[in-house]
Amino acid sequence: MPHPFTPVATVPVDRANARVHEEGWQSWSPSGAYALDERPYRPTNDNWATVCYRPGVTVPEGAFQGEGLLALDPGDGSPVRLWAAPEPSKEVPSIRLSVDGHTAVVTADGPVKEWTGATVQAVLGDWAAALGVRAPRPAPTVWCSWYEYFTQVTEDDIHENLRAMDTLDLPVDVVQIDDGYQKALGDWLTLSGRFRSRRGIADAIRARGRRAGIWTAPFLVDPASDLAAEHPDWLVKAPTRSDGGFLHAGRNWGHDLSVLDTTHPEAAAYLTDVFRTLRAEGYDYFKVDFLYAGALEGVRHSDADPLTAYRQGIELIREAIGEDAYLLGCGAPILPSIGLFDAMRVSPDTAPHRRPEADDHSQPGQDPAEFTGAARQWQHGRFWVNDPDCLMARPAVETRERWAAHVEATGGLMASSDRLLSLDQWGVETTRRLLGGAR
Repeated sequence: MPHPFTPVATVPVDRANARVHEEGWQSWSPSGAYALDERPYRPTNDNWATVCYRPGVTVPEGAFQGEGLLALDPGDGSPVRLWAAPEPSKEVPSIRLSVDGHTAVVTADGPVKEWTGATVQAVLGDWAAALGVRAPRPAPTVWCSWYEYFTQVTEDDIHENLRAMDTLDLPVDVVQIDDGYQKALGDWLTLSGRFRSRRGIADAIRARGRRAGIWTAPFLVDPASDLAAEHPDWLVKAPTRSDGGFLHAGRNWGHDLSVLDTTHPEAAAYLTDVFRTLRAEGYDYFKVDFLYAGALEGVRHSDADPLTAYRQGIELIREAIGEDAYLLGCGAPILPSIGLFDAMRVSPDTAPHRRPEADDHSQPGQDPAEFTGAARQWQHGRFWVNDPDCLMARPAVETRERWAAHVEATGGLMASSDRLLSLDQWGVETTRRLLGGAR
């Protein structure tokens, strides 16, 4: 049962100048500062509410709400106030702010502590620094297949771009194969028809002096996969059904999504085997995506609460790949992920276009990626290396100069995601400069 919202603070505000920072639940959830008369970004359909926001949470019209963090600049010269989760890896309360006349009323559905600072970014950074997370190691530079080939990537595409990196003299450390090499979500070790040998392509990458990287969505399962057919007991059950129905984690790729129950010993052993196998084949850079699914409410094999189950699942992956492998999170609940990752996507996906579908700022687009990515800059170097998402520098990309400037300004993980032979002179020079500057 959800906890009731209880009063936390009342603060006088200058309505014309005050700003409120909402921290979203996960990587893709809009996060940023708003004037009091602005309407914060909210989900525009039920599916996106599940896949990209905090599931089961509806914010009242006219209210601001942060998940574990909410900051207020009163606008009158007084200090910025921050209300924050005391133990963010264990409990992430929703913190709500509404305005009554010239007074902000703050409530929360769980314990919070208050901080003060000079600016919103400064007080968030102070709070993050006080958690004492080990400073992240530098990120490698990356080429990723996603934003050119999407799910239709082939092994030949990887080979072409691998050769082009040498031809164009691009300082790429890691060649990361994204979604599309696998048969189905959950069947990670079974290849799609577009790939011949996972080990073979890793060997080819390494033979050219680069590192092999690979994408998974470890907590998601396609209901039509072999895994779901053979091991239905490995799936998280819906919390409100008595007939043993499976938890629904939203819809993507044209089908519903189920969730792997990593508290089930056999499911945990399977996931461990997947990542040990990939590591043994030569992959040492892992992008793990759609991680929100691991923290959903549901009936699991053990009675672990969702955040504990989520963290245990990520720790299982880390143990399987080893401490020396690089781990990038995406679509991940932000505060529950503290201390688990080398790098973290801190925004929605970018896109070859600027505006997101339905103006929902959890959806792919350069505007939402810039909005949330800039607002989460305080996390960079304190929790992990921020991943602003990939550079796209080919001529067909809208406002490519502006997007490249945003990626460069973050100082975070630098990744290219173009068919490299499609780049014009500006694209090659910009890609070379951003990747080279990351070293």
